[in-house]
Amino acid sequence: MPTLKDAVLDALRTVDDPDLHKDLVTLNMIRALEVDEEAGQARFTVCLTTPACPMKDKIRSDCEEAVRKVPGIKDIQIEMTAEVRQTPPGEGREAIRGVRNIVAVGSGKGGVGKTTTAVNLAVALAKTGARTALLDADLYGPNVPSMLGVAGRPRVIENRIVPLTAHGVSVISMGFLVEEGQPLVWRGPMLHGALRQLLHDVAWGQQDYLIIDLPPGTGDVQLSLSQTVPLAGAVIVTTPQNVALQDARKGAAMFEKVDVPVLGIVENMSYYLCPACGHRDEIFDNAGGENAAKKLGVPFLGALPLNTQIREAMDRGRPVAADEESPFFSAYRDIAQALAQQISVRNAKSGNVFAVIPPSS
Repeated sequence: MPTLKDAVLDALRTVDDPDLHKDLVTLNMIRALEVDEEAGQARFTVCLTTPACPMKDKIRSDCEEAVRKVPGIKDIQIEMTAEVRQTPPGEGREAIRGVRNIVAVGSGKGGVGKTTTAVNLAVALAKTGARTALLDADLYGPNVPSMLGVAGRPRVIENRIVPLTAHGVSVISMGFLVEEGQPLVWRGPMLHGALRQLLHDVAWGQQDYLIIDLPPGTGDVQLSLSQTVPLAGAVIVTTPQNVALQDARKGAAMFEKVDVPVLGIVENMSYYLCPACGHRDEIFDNAGGENAAKKLGVPFLGALPLNTQIREAMDRGRPVAADEESPFFSAYRDIAQALAQQISVRNAKSGNVFAVIPPSS
């Protein structure tokens, strides 16, 4: 005979994940369902695919609305948690111990704000509660330490490098390992060896996301990374100028040739926002990154302004994504959520789903 618990579960079957287009019960996102028939109380947990889920509030609201329609239910208690799925390993690629999803942040050319974007994306993901790490793979020009405001020499424990931590992000950079101002004069094989060590000889711990800040262009580091570790995908950073967009398309084509999906395009310096009066000026053209994303058939993750406050914050080692009072905090948060959303959808389509909840008794 059906119970009140069965009725609640049936009600939750009417709630779809907005991205995966399947109901939460089928997706096994409903956990620890308990129903007190005498008190008319339903308690359950919704396990999202990422702490950065941009649809979190809608899913909670839809669940509450559905269960409230069940006769006999007077009180509803919902806990929201998340469990990030892992990118399936590809053939010939070696997973990094403890890391679930690896995201490369690249650009076809220098000067587009790639590192600023990578740093703020990592910090924004960490602010959502996701376990996040950042690898500075721009070995010739490691700027991540100064942008995060962190310095020092990492410890080595049992032959593994222990990352430093800043703004909730575990971070490793060649800038921690060489004297300041000392140039690296390395050829391809040396770069490959150093990159492999920074990937596999680091005690990353358990990380939902590892953001990798690549050097500009489509050279040895990009190819080594793409061919040796299972990337969840790549983010391409560009600016609206035609020349930057041309290089962004080349960068996207490079990733596609090595079977790395492009998760989306970020348009940096999309417009100039005057810090004095707030006037917006499209000094580099308009919507170029969005148009490029449409032509490539990839998501447009968002646009970021050219503004003195962002530059000053990065120079101080205080990323704007760490400052909820910053007027630009929400822009980076939204892009980080859109990125996490893309990864979750791809992992779900690969068949990487949650364990089945136990049947009601």
